[in-house]
Amino acid sequence: MKIKRTDRGRHVLSDKKVVPELKPSRIIVVRKKGGHEAHHGGAWKVAYADFVTGMMALFIVLWLMNSNAQVKEAVAGYFRDPAGTGQLAGTDKAGTDKTIEVSKDNMESLKQELEKAIKTLPKFQAMKDQISITVTSEGLRIELMETKAGMFFQSGNAQATDVGVGLLRLMAGELGKLPNRLLIEGHTDAEPYVGNGSYSNWELSSDRANQARQLMQASGLKAGQVFQVRGFADQQLRNAKDPNDPGNRRISVIVQYQSKNRDESPSPVRKASTGH
Repeated sequence: MKIKRTDRGRHVLSDKKVVPELKPSRIIVVRKKGGHEAHHGGAWKVAYADFVTGMMALFIVLWLMNSNAQVKEAVAGYFRDPAGTGQLAGTDKAGTDKTIEVSKDNMESLKQELEKAIKTLPKFQAMKDQISITVTSEGLRIELMETKAGMFFQSGNAQATDVGVGLLRLMAGELGKLPNRLLIEGHTDAEPYVGNGSYSNWELSSDRANQARQLMQASGLKAGQVFQVRGFADQQLRNAKDPNDPGNRRISVIVQYQSKNRDESPSPVRKASTGH
């Protein structure tokens, strides 16, 4: 079959049928515009949130590991009973004075907290060798031992020095947070008191213990928290090998273990160890 071209630009078949002229097809390319968000989506946000949550959990664990026993108990108690553990640390929301009881199990933690607080005092370096804190059979014993010139009390009388006042007030602020009862003792060395014949080491040791009580009660101790005030003169020497050692002149504050019966009498007094 032959195809003939006419002057009108059309192809005509031999059988007289008209065929349109073939033209090249047009290709249209569509390009989608999109930024970084369209390429990656939002998956990175989920991964970042998981990372931040994991880091927060790590920091909380590290903080708890470095906390004292009271904080750990309070946190653990919250997760056991969120609605009923406000009284475990400090005061609860209602303002009632319910505090953690210091027993034999956590007395060592109290010792560490007191040592940490005492280190913040301005003249700590001068007094650090004159302070002894030990856990004994009757409780936590805090002893403030004198120097020859008088570190905590003026030599020969019951007037506290500025250093003594600062330390006793700090101790009252810390111990006043506890429900535990306190015993305050005064001790002297074996050197006889020089002065009025009616005033002896018995009166001096008792007056210093009572002065310590007054300062502490005015600085944070609760009413009735001090159970006994004792004056022993030179009958319980810390350094028996040297009865005139100035370290025998001291004030002792004993934080008693919390007993089940509040009316129970304190345990018998025992001599503290002579070690520092």
